[in-house]
Amino acid sequence: MALFNKEADKNVRPEPPKVQPQPQQQAAAVSPAPPTPVAPPVPAAPVRPVMPAASASGAYLDNSSRISGKLSFDGPTKIDGQVDGEIAAKDSLTIGESAVVTAQIKAASIVVAGKVSGDITATSRIEIRPSAKVVGNLTAPVLVVHEGATFEGHCSMAPEGARDERKVTMFPKEERAAQVAGQKA
Repeated sequence: MALFNKEADKNVRPEPPKVQPQPQQQAAAVSPAPPTPVAPPVPAAPVRPVMPAASASGAYLDNSSRISGKLSFDGPTKIDGQVDGEIAAKDSLTIGESAVVTAQIKAASIVVAGKVSGDITATSRIEIRPSAKVVGNLTAPVLVVHEGATFEGHCSMAPEGARDERKVTMFPKEERAAQVAGQKA
C-alpha cells in the first residue's frame, strides 16, 4: 500500500480512499470513517548555485566583486569581478570571461578570458583565450594567443633574467650617420 511505503516520494500526496455508495439502510448503521491525516509536503532542500573555482584550495572573486588597490595571492586564483590597481600572484591566475581588470598583473602563469587593461608579466606563461580583450604589454617565456582574441600592445618572450643581462651598445652619432649612408649606397 502506498501510504506505508517508505520508498514513495514524500512530495506526492496519497489519494484519499474512494468511497463506494452503499444502500440507504446500511448507511445509517455505518459511521463514516474519520479522515486520514495527511502530512504536509516536505519542501525540497534549497539548491545552492555552483560556484566556479580556480581550484580546490584557491581564491575566487565572483562577478559581483569590485576591488580597488593592491591584491596579493599565494595560491591559484580566479577573478570574475572588477579589479583596479595591482595584482600579484605566486601561483596561477585566471581572469574569467566576466572580469574587467585595469591593473598591472604579475603571476607565475596567467590565463585571460575577460578584459584586461595593463601590463601582464608571467614567469612561466600567458594564455589569451578567444573571448579576451587585452590592451597592454605582455612579458612571458611562453605566449599563447587563441584565434578570436584581441591583443593590442607589445610582447616580449625572453626569460626575465635574460632581459636584464642584455647589453645595449650605443655608437657615437657620427658612426651611426656613416652606417646609414653606407646602407643607402
